[in-house]
Order: sequence, then C-alpha cells, then structure tokens
Amino acid sequence: MPTVPPAGGSAAAEAAAEAATARDRGGDRLRFVGAATRRIARGIDLDEIVLGLCRATVPTFADAILVYLRDPLPVGDERPVGPVVLRLRRTDRIPLDPDTDSGRLSLLPSQPDLSPAVGGGPAAELCEVEAGGPLAEVLRGVRPVFGDSQAARAALPELLGEGPSVATGQRTVLAPLRGRRRVIGAAVFVRRPDRPPFEPDDLLVAAQLATHTALGVDKAVLYGREVYIADELQRTMLPDSLPQPTGVRLASRYLPAAETARVGGDWYDAIPLPGNRVALVVGDVMGHSMTSAAIMGQLRTTAQTLAGLDLPPQEVLHHLDEQAQRLGTDRMATCLYAVYDPVAHRIVVANAGHPPPLLLHRGGRAEVLRVPPGAPIGVGGVDFEAVELDAPAGATLMLYTDGLVESRMRDVWTGIEQLRERLTATARLTGPNPPPLEPLCDEVLDMLGPGDRDDDVALLAARFEGIAPSDVAYWFLDPKAQTAGQARRLARRALARWDLDDLTDAVELLVSEVVTNAVRYAERPITLRLLRTDVLRCEVGDDVPQLPRLRQARPSDEGGRGLYLVNRMARRWGATRLSTGKVVWFELAMPS
Repeated sequence: MPTVPPAGGSAAAEAAAEAATARDRGGDRLRFVGAATRRIARGIDLDEIVLGLCRATVPTFADAILVYLRDPLPVGDERPVGPVVLRLRRTDRIPLDPDTDSGRLSLLPSQPDLSPAVGGGPAAELCEVEAGGPLAEVLRGVRPVFGDSQAARAALPELLGEGPSVATGQRTVLAPLRGRRRVIGAAVFVRRPDRPPFEPDDLLVAAQLATHTALGVDKAVLYGREVYIADELQRTMLPDSLPQPTGVRLASRYLPAAETARVGGDWYDAIPLPGNRVALVVGDVMGHSMTSAAIMGQLRTTAQTLAGLDLPPQEVLHHLDEQAQRLGTDRMATCLYAVYDPVAHRIVVANAGHPPPLLLHRGGRAEVLRVPPGAPIGVGGVDFEAVELDAPAGATLMLYTDGLVESRMRDVWTGIEQLRERLTATARLTGPNPPPLEPLCDEVLDMLGPGDRDDDVALLAARFEGIAPSDVAYWFLDPKAQTAGQARRLARRALARWDLDDLTDAVELLVSEVVTNAVRYAERPITLRLLRTDVLRCEVGDDVPQLPRLRQARPSDEGGRGLYLVNRMARRWGATRLSTGKVVWFELAMPS
C-alpha cells in the first residue's frame, strides 16, 4: 500500500513554494529597479530623465504614470517664494486595445487623459499645493502611499483635479519626488482593473524610482544652470557684433570644444583705431574651462585698452605678456595682433606663439604669411617682433585658433595646409571675384571632420577693401597763429576737388576750431587729414596727450565753444590718445 504523507508535509511544500515565489518576485523587483534606475541615470537634461522614468515603468511596473514637477523648479540652495505650484510634466500609458476598450483614445505623451485607468476627465495640468493641505502633508511625508489610503484619498483630488477618480483597491501609488533639499514634484503610478494590484513591496520600488528621478532632476536643473552661466559667460566674453569700419569687411565664427565644455579660452576681436585703421586680434588661452574663459576675458580687456592707446602690435603683445604673468605663473596663451591701414593698404602683424594667418588673394591664390612665431604670452622676458606686409584690395585675411587646424587626427602644419587648400578651392568657384565673406567662413568650418573637434575654434576673416588715394587729403602744418586760416583754405580746395562744396562752410568752421585748439598747445607740426568715404571724416593730430573735454562755456568766457560747435554740427566726433600725442576727429554726413 502506498504511504500517505502526513498532512503537515503538504503545508510545508506549499510554504516552500510560496517562499520560492516570493524570492523570485524579490529578485524580479531588484532586477527591475536596477534596470530602471540605470535608464533614469542615463538622462542628462530634464526631459530625458522624466522620459526615462516613464519608459522604465510603463508597462513593466504600471499601466500609466503622471509626473508632476514644481514650476518653476528651484535651483541649488535658492529658496523659492510664493506658493508651491506643480505642473504636469509628462504622462505615459500602455496603448488601449480598441476591441476591449470601446475604441477609447490611447494615451499620448502630451495627452493627460488616463481613463479608464483614471476615471472621469483629463488630469489637471496645474496644481497649487495648499499649505497645510492633504497634498502638502503627503509630499512632506516623502514615502509613497497607496491611492486607497486615507491620506492619498484626500491628496489625489487636489493633485489631479476634481474630475478624475483613481482606480479602486491598491492600484494607485502616489510617490513624492524629493531632491537633495526639498520636494520637487510627485509621480502617480496607476494599474488598470484587469491587472493585479500593487503590493506593499511595490511601495519600496516606487520609493527607489522616485528618489533616483528626483536626484536626477536636481542634477539636471543644476547642469542647466551651469550651461546657462557658461553660455552667458562666453557670450559676454566675445563681441556681440563686429564693427564695420570703412575699408574692411569682417566676419567671425566661434565653436566650443563640445556641448559639455561650452566655455573656453579662444577669443577674437576687431577694434577701430584712429585714421580708419582697425586692430584684428585672435587669441587662445590654454584649456577650455571657466578659468580659461575668465583669463581670456582679462586678456581681451587688456588688449582693448592697449589698442585704445594705439600702441604698436609688438608693444601690445609685450604688455599682454606682463599681464599674463601677473595673473599667475601658469597662465599661458597665444595671440596674434594685426593692424590694418586701409589708406596705406598695409598691415602690421605681431605674433605670440599663434598659428600664422592666411591671406587669400583676389585671384584665388592662398598663402601662409611669413610672420615670426614668437613665444606664447606668459613666458616672460621675450621680445616680440612685428612685420609690415602688403594688404591689397580684394584680399582676405584669415585669423584662427589652433582648434581649426590641429586635432588627434592631424598635426598643426598639416591642418594649415588643408586650410590653405580649402581657401584656394573655394576661391576657384567665384572666379576673378573674391568669394562672399560669410559663406567663406562656413566653408572653412566645413573642413572639420567628426574627430577634429578637440578644442575651441575661433575664426576672424577680414576682407580688405581699402581707401583710394584720391579719397585722401593729408597735410603737415606748423603750429602758428596763421595755421587755422591755412587749414581752412586747404580743406576748401579738397572739397572743391571732390565736388563737396555743400559741406564747405561746416568743414571750414569745424576745422578752424579744432586746429586752433591744437595750435594753442602743440610744439611740433600738427597733421590734418580729410577722408572721403560714405562720410567725410576730418582728423587733426598733435603732440599733446591731454584729451579735450566738452564743457559749457560761461557768457563771460572768450573761448571754450569750439568743441560745443563740433558736438552740435558733426555727425560723430571723438578724441584718441596716441603714443605720440592725440587725434581729434569728426565726421559729417555726405550730401544726398
């Protein structure tokens, strides 16, 4: 006869089976939590993190989810003022089966209609959390709660609105999203009636998902603030727009090393100088970090100040070298400083360890300019040398940083040769006419391949147009009492030669006033120059460094009204201190 097992054996087997099932469920939960948190952690910005939560939980953990975040989200340690407002950031759900769900609409990411998982109308998009109310109490408690608990039954209508109602039983979980210092939102997990309800252990799963999501959102908000600060820092460090001086056209480009390193030490600048000249500057501080950008900003400001003194290029680099040494022993940078004179059709260039500029001639020939390389800024104790070169009309000068020509795939000289070939090939497309400046810059940047972006890229292009000698009149005048009258006669003849007789009276008056002020204090011959471009510009130079100051003359004063007349009658005017004195200039609009 078969042996009948004792009744207790069957119970033990059932208990063992239940324990094994529980272990399997526990293992499944652990694997799910691990996979879900990894997916959430992969997100960098806010949308990626919230999307990661939704895609990780639906349909594995829940049939539908709503994610609410504070609006606006607090950043770091800032303390928001005003009431706490939650905005529905994203929803997700499994698609509905039209055969079993009466053809109801399926949930879309932007459609917060959760019926039948959540009955009634669509969930509210905005919720103002009432201080001391049931929702505030649940959020303050941090731990997830079932939807049929007493706290959740009062809190969910406040969050979702009065229309929707959640599924009965333990098929809804309300989980606060708590960041490092404060609650930043809430997530609602919902299961449909045809699926088993949540279990107590699922609250721990919801807590893990909510914690990882909240911490990820916190980091994303901080990262977004850092990106904003980096963008603003870089934007303020670089010129908002380039000047448009007469005789030269300018274009520029700037590319950060990568989206995750949006600031760097590369810069460019174009600074108008007296006599329609322009200083062209490009530089590169080592590294691409906040520190590099800050040093770059100080060096750029120093270069602008030195340019305002109209120092020779080699002297500008010398003072930049001293400034870099004052900033620290390891503050190294390269810089190229050039001054273009559209009247003389010449350019003076000094280099401090920077890649040499390229000149694209009107006929399509591109050449690397022979400029002494010099030592980088910050080395100290090194002399810089300047060279003067022809700058023919129609030629294009290309200044750039080494990020354009150097990478892991090629050395700097190979990159420079490729840049020269690219300029030559682009110029062939337009024949005898020089290529348009803005498309030319885009063509240059197109030479960067996928693996060529190791560093920031700054690019400054200058198309030389020049000022014809026939549009310039220049004189040296002795500082005598009769000089003002002589200046009026010379200006009158120049205007007659240019058919600008309509400006004669105004020019004679203003020239007389400015020359009289120069003669009063000058000891060496003064200069008078007239330039005819889109405006008529007059420049008077002397050897006195003190700049004139506009002031209101009293009725009893015999003088002091010269600059007042200039200010009233001229289109623009100004004064620039030079190493040898100063230049006072004014401009008049050309007659129509």
